[in-house]
Order: sequence, then structure tokens, then C-alpha cells
Amino acid sequence: MDIVYGILLVLHLIGWAIVLGGSLAGLKSATLYKGTVHGILTALVTGILMVGLASAGVAGHDPNNIKIGVKLVIALVVTGLVIYGSRNSEKVTKGYLGGIAGLTVVNIAIAVLWS
Repeated sequence: MDIVYGILLVLHLIGWAIVLGGSLAGLKSATLYKGTVHGILTALVTGILMVGLASAGVAGHDPNNIKIGVKLVIALVVTGLVIYGSRNSEKVTKGYLGGIAGLTVVNIAIAVLWS
């Protein structure tokens, strides 16, 4: 099961990379790229699956539930922003994309720095 957990972790990181890259690339023309939606959904689903595996003790990890809760709230906010922005492209501004990028960086920083 460590291999499954590792694969989920790689997909999770790729998902967040797509969200960060898509929001930063869109800053030039205030456009939210369609791939950003797929990236955030990938990151959200794989994150939930990783927590499920870790909570079940299958992967040999013991999750910090407070950290996971904070990361989940941020991920849900980013998901809402990305989905709303993809459906209402006229509402997307550079500040909007900067907010998505900023929250993505905060979520990544929490994952790495909170031990």
C-alpha cells in the first residue's frame, strides 16, 4: 500500500502544480485556464484518498487532523474560486488569480512546514 500512497502523493503534487501554474500563467491576460479545474479536482480527491489511507493505518502514516482540516478548508476555498472563475470568466481578474495562487502557496507551505 505504500506504493499506492506514493502514487497518490505524486498525483496530489501534480494537481497543485497545475493549479499554481495555471493561475500564474493566466495573470498576464486575466484568464483562468481550463486545466486549472482538473488540477484542483485532482489535488482535492487525491488528498482525501491519502488521508483515508493514512487514517486507516494502511500507509503507515499518522495524520495530524488539525493540519489536515486547515489544508482541507483552504483546498475547498481554492476549489470554489477555480470553479466559479471557470464558469464566470468575465469575473476573473489579476487579483482573483493572485488569490488562487496565494492560497495555493499557503496550502503547499502548510504541507511542508507544519510538522
